[in-house]
Amino acid sequence: MRIASKTAKYNLGQVVRHREHPFRGVVFDVDPEFANTEEWYESIPEESRPSRNQPFYHLYAETEATYYVAYVSEQNLVPDYSGEPLEHPEVTEMFGEFQDGRYPLQFGLN
Repeated sequence: MRIASKTAKYNLGQVVRHREHPFRGVVFDVDPEFANTEEWYESIPEESRPSRNQPFYHLYAETEATYYVAYVSEQNLVPDYSGEPLEHPEVTEMFGEFQDGRYPLQFGLN
């Protein structure tokens, strides 16, 4: 089944969490459809490999133990309603202070 490309559901600065894995993150970039390497895509087990034809999000992600950058399909994300800010050190480089459950951009986009 092919999922048609659509408008991204989540916005820059929005806090989201993974549907199945125990991490959450803040969106800092969006690809309208899959734009990572073939090697990355093939490394995902086939039974859980997402469709390429959907938005993919770049996240400053964190677990209880670590911080990293994640690349996640829209189908695997849900909004985070915890109201808790992230502690990822790179968040402050791009975003302003956490308010109302999201991070405002610190600068204008091109």
